[in-house]
Amino acid sequence: MKRLNQFTLDLTVAILDFLYRGRDYPRFWVLEEIARAPYFAFLSVLHFRESMGLRGPEHLYLMKQHFEQSVNETEHLEYMESRGGNSYWIDRFVAKHLVLIYYWVNVVYYWVAPRYAYHLSYEVEVHAASTYAKFLAYNGHDDKILEILNDELHHSKELHDAMEMI
Repeated sequence: MKRLNQFTLDLTVAILDFLYRGRDYPRFWVLEEIARAPYFAFLSVLHFRESMGLRGPEHLYLMKQHFEQSVNETEHLEYMESRGGNSYWIDRFVAKHLVLIYYWVNVVYYWVAPRYAYHLSYEVEVHAASTYAKFLAYNGHDDKILEILNDELHHSKELHDAMEMI
C-alpha cells in the first residue's frame, strides 16, 4: 500500500507541476484546498465510529489533532487567497473537483486502512514542506511561507505519531 501511496502522490504531483508551472500561488492555493480534505475525512470517520460505539482510547486525541490541522490548513488557504491564488475560475474548478474525489477516497481509506491513510497524508505533508522550501530557495525569504513550511513539517510529525498510535 505504501508503494501505491507513493505512486498516487508522484502522479498527482507531476500533473499539478505541469498545470501550474510558473504559477506558484495558484498551485499553493490548490494544494492547500486539497490538504484539508484528509483531516475532514478523518474527522468524519472518527465521528461515525464514535456514533457506532467504536471509539478507541486514542479517539479524542486524534479528533483534536485533526480539527486543529484542518483549521491550520484553512489559515494557509486564506493566505494563498490573499496572494491571488484563487483568482481564476479554472483553478477553483480544478481544486473543488480534486478535493471532492480526495475527500471520499480518504473516508474509505481511513475506514478500511487508517495507518495507510495516515501514511498517504504524511507523504503529502512532507511533499508540501519540500515544495515550500524550494519556493524559498528560488524566491528568497518570506516569513509567512517559512511559517507554513514549519506547519507542514509539524503536521507530518503528527501524522507519523498517529500512524504509530493506531
